[in-house]
Amino acid sequence: MNRSGIWIGRGFLTLLFLFLYLPILSVVVYSFNASPLASEWAGFSTRWYAKLLQDDEILDACRVSFSIALATACSSVVVGAWIGYVLASYRRFRGSTLFAAMVNAPLVLPEVISGIALLLLFVSLEQTLGWPQGRGMVTIWIGHTMLCVSYVAITVQARLSSMDRSLTEAARDLGASPLRVFFDITLPLIAPSLFAGWVLSFTISLDDVIMSAFLSGPETATLPLVLLSRMRLGLNPEINAVGSLIIGVISLGVVGNSWYLMRREQAQARLLAQAALHRKSAVSPTSPVSPISLQSRLSPTP
Repeated sequence: MNRSGIWIGRGFLTLLFLFLYLPILSVVVYSFNASPLASEWAGFSTRWYAKLLQDDEILDACRVSFSIALATACSSVVVGAWIGYVLASYRRFRGSTLFAAMVNAPLVLPEVISGIALLLLFVSLEQTLGWPQGRGMVTIWIGHTMLCVSYVAITVQARLSSMDRSLTEAARDLGASPLRVFFDITLPLIAPSLFAGWVLSFTISLDDVIMSAFLSGPETATLPLVLLSRMRLGLNPEINAVGSLIIGVISLGVVGNSWYLMRREQAQARLLAQAALHRKSAVSPTSPVSPISLQSRLSPTP
């Protein structure tokens, strides 16, 4: 590639990163704006962060959103891991095509349709069985779990499909039960995909608006719904402060995860190097035998 092509590529990447991250940077900058108008800069101030700590509505919405997101991520990983394991290990069974289609349906089905269907289901259950009594955190959690299970199942299925099956077969040949094979061999190998599915489910649940709007009650509002209702009245720096705090928490999580993965790769590389050095030192080279000594060993003694 010539020099002009390199500069064109660098310029394109620079414009792409500016397009992606400049709006996020503007949210963080304007959260320190002293003016109540979000579009007019009037000096540096942290008054909106102090006001945010006194806003009970946003604090309650944050508590509800993070509680639902944590519950959704954990339940989605548990259910999605078993679904992905079944799809990867037992590829052909009676009803496998229908089962796979039902797992993948939430990925292609519009979220509005899923929200309306779940809303009608909960209303029918309330009229028939008396549960649930209104909509709230439980109904939102069920809807978010239904939405996120498919992502976890596909991630785990992809990891299991690329895994070396000789490891599990060797464990079974040595007498390990299927349950012990799963917990001792399969689970550690799919742990990165489980973590990726957990983070993806947590993010989707925390950011969801459509499903939460259908399944939330008058006393339960998630953070995206509260922010959306306030933005209809006008954007103020307090909303930017909320966004800045969320960006900071997510950035710390991403940096911490990257640091952990880097340290883990370095530790694995050191272990591999030490194992190679140990094998090299354990195998001692054979000393060459001269033809004269070989002849003296083979000649019969007088």
